Amino acid sequence: MQRAFIAILTFSLGTAGAAPGYACTYYDVVEYLNVSSHSKMHAHILPKTNPKEPMEVKMDFTLVAILSVVEKLQTVTFYFVLDLEWKNPFATWNPRDFCNVSKIVLPMGAYWSPSIFIVERVNGQNPNPDYMTVTYNGVFYATQPFQATLTCSLMIFKFPFDTQMCNLSITSLLYPVTDLVLKRRGTPAELMKHSQSYFLTDGEWKFTNLNIIEYTENLDNGEYSVVTYKISLERRPTLYVLNLILPTCALYLLDMAVLFGPSSLEDKINFQIAIILGSSMLAVILNNILPTSSEKPPIIVVFFLGTFLLMIMAVLDTLFLLHQRHKSPGLDKALGGFQRDEHIELATRAMNNQPVEHLAKEGAQQMRTRPRTPQKKGQPVEPPWKPQQQDPFLPVLEKVLLYGHFFLSLFFFAIISIKWST
Repeated sequence: MQRAFIAILTFSLGTAGAAPGYACTYYDVVEYLNVSSHSKMHAHILPKTNPKEPMEVKMDFTLVAILSVVEKLQTVTFYFVLDLEWKNPFATWNPRDFCNVSKIVLPMGAYWSPSIFIVERVNGQNPNPDYMTVTYNGVFYATQPFQATLTCSLMIFKFPFDTQMCNLSITSLLYPVTDLVLKRRGTPAELMKHSQSYFLTDGEWKFTNLNIIEYTENLDNGEYSVVTYKISLERRPTLYVLNLILPTCALYLLDMAVLFGPSSLEDKINFQIAIILGSSMLAVILNNILPTSSEKPPIIVVFFLGTFLLMIMAVLDTLFLLHQRHKSPGLDKALGGFQRDEHIELATRAMNNQPVEHLAKEGAQQMRTRPRTPQKKGQPVEPPWKPQQQDPFLPVLEKVLLYGHFFLSLFFFAIISIKWST
């Protein structure tokens, strides 16, 4: 204080207009603030003049990058910056006493600074800033960068057309709300605009919105001030559409083309089984992306499962038609067997040296005993053994199965599209 008084006195008595050199440096301000002394208690004690009024710490949030989103672990990694502002009434000076020096930069440990705790954090790095800015009226400014991995309840029901909202809650567990209150400094619209101007990543996720909530959290040992930033993210689905959804739809269209194609039923079954194997490989890729547990399955899982079941139904329809086509009523077999038995009997008698005339008489007698239908003039002679004609019910059954499968597929894909779009 004595040195400051001398400096002020010298400055006021100067008539030549030139300020003394020893009172015009930052070092003089540091000496005046007594920062270089061996006592560091002022760096750990909350700077309050009135114990009944809480100290306010104002914050600005800037989201710089979305580093990763892991659906299986339900975690999100952000890189963001917090701008802190608080006032220390014990660190003030008059700029006119020090050649209008109104702002200095001090080490972070020179004075008290708020300790930041992120509630949802599970991992990450937050290197402590080395310096902070102090103004003449005792207002401190500090910028703290954070790389933090947070827990986030990811709702993947509409994957890959989903939007997520993750909370980033900041508090100080060292001081209850009666001693320290956290406040926002800017509006959500201003912070959103500022974050978008600094946003670095342009990958799978897009930063869409930011909301801020200030509240008091009641814990076992007291109430604490909390500021929660609600960060809205939107997934860019182009990669998943090109790698999963479109190939599955193409395989299903190929399956429908095979089902309605002119190939034989045996060839259709071979093609359909090959298409099912290709679809199962896409399902394995999807299984490696989605989390293993969820309250209800995502729409894309229902889409893959429904498509797989429709392909299985197409194979079953083809097998049923093949069974009906190869199913014979037994009449042709009985008649064909009766004719073969006659030839065998005649051949056996011939081998037993029976007279040929006797065999001819027996054959003619058997022919006379068979009923004969009257033949009209101009009508072609029908063969004695006419092959069985195809069942007229089979083409109708085939059309019913095919078109029923087609309309069921349209209904299923319409429901999936509505669920994804709403």
